[in-house]
Amino acid sequence: MFTSKPRGTYDILPGEVEKWQFVEKVARDVCRRFNYHEIRTPLFEHTELFARGVGETTDIVAKEMYTFTDRGDRSLTLRPEGTAGAVRAFVENKLYGLPQQPTKLYYMGPMFRYERPQAGRNRQFVQFGIEALGTDHPSMDAEILALAMTFLAEVGVRDLSLEINSVGCPECRPVYREQLKQHFAGKLHELCKDCNERYDRNPMRILDCKVDTDKVADAPVMLDHLCEGCKTHFEQLQGYLKDANILFTVNPYIVRGLDYYTKTAFEIIVDGATIIGGGRYNGLVSELGGPETPGIGFGCGVDRVLITLGNQNVELPIDQTLDAFVVTLGEAADCKAVSLVHEMRVAGLAVEKDYLARGMKAQLKAADRLGAKQVVILGDDELAQGIANVKDMETGEQVTMFLNELVQKLQMRKG
Repeated sequence: MFTSKPRGTYDILPGEVEKWQFVEKVARDVCRRFNYHEIRTPLFEHTELFARGVGETTDIVAKEMYTFTDRGDRSLTLRPEGTAGAVRAFVENKLYGLPQQPTKLYYMGPMFRYERPQAGRNRQFVQFGIEALGTDHPSMDAEILALAMTFLAEVGVRDLSLEINSVGCPECRPVYREQLKQHFAGKLHELCKDCNERYDRNPMRILDCKVDTDKVADAPVMLDHLCEGCKTHFEQLQGYLKDANILFTVNPYIVRGLDYYTKTAFEIIVDGATIIGGGRYNGLVSELGGPETPGIGFGCGVDRVLITLGNQNVELPIDQTLDAFVVTLGEAADCKAVSLVHEMRVAGLAVEKDYLARGMKAQLKAADRLGAKQVVILGDDELAQGIANVKDMETGEQVTMFLNELVQKLQMRKG
């Protein structure tokens, strides 16, 4: 029905949207302090980008993408995540050639996945993401984790738990994959359908299964099979986190659901659910046609952050108050109020007036509902004298001001 929104989408109405704006503002401010710069990529990309970048064996590509054919018979897909598009832009625009490296990017915008809608998981959702490209140094991994923890702490999320793992690299992972397949070879009948499909394509994903968690507890883990390079990288990362007083635990079963991860993988858990997840992807840039360039990043669902803040009863510092509300009495006063309100707004004041020709009592009630700090009362008699009465809504004090001084004095009162 055209009068109802599509399943898995939502409207963000006034009164609620201010919470989103607060979270987004904190994200942008934290990125500014960490010297990350915003990138905006298309809402849709060529389908092949996600098949190659995210991985054909992932649930996202196999089951969840919104894919369509355009009039030129090209297969396009609404972006299901942000990393592939950001890396594509990095390669296409040759950002790797800029003198300032590494390239540190962030993005914030809608993503689309076809899945069963539930709390915190919608078919359209907003993702805040970070990508740092151009260095394999473990201190960059630590910076990414520090940024994520700082962001969540500053929006007000409590009881954060950071869990890290190393998923190896192309040198050490193939041997481990074979050992993993040998371990599960005689147990496939005990595993779920998805795990049976993952067995040949990507057996490490079995460890990430949410259905068969009890059946993977005795499986070999990647941490016991790391090459010297991966082992050193992971040890150095832990050292940097300890030096920065960032608490963490090592969880050998973190795999993440995307094929491009190498070395560091991590999740930040709140109330038993993952609120931020990410990791290192050293082969993704070359996979998408660029030079060998290491990278690391994370994705954070803004929807889930807001749900978590609500569950934790966090009061966000949202200020929706008005500096002034102009109450008018009489036709001439109402005409004057139009230009007066405009002058106030240009001067930086948040101001409203009556547009429904209501009486004084109803206008004062409207001012109170809107949280106006002051009410400017202007009648035809006051207009003739070049004055207005200004009432402080908190104290009830009322003073008279000349109209030619009104804006300046209201600014002074605002501080």
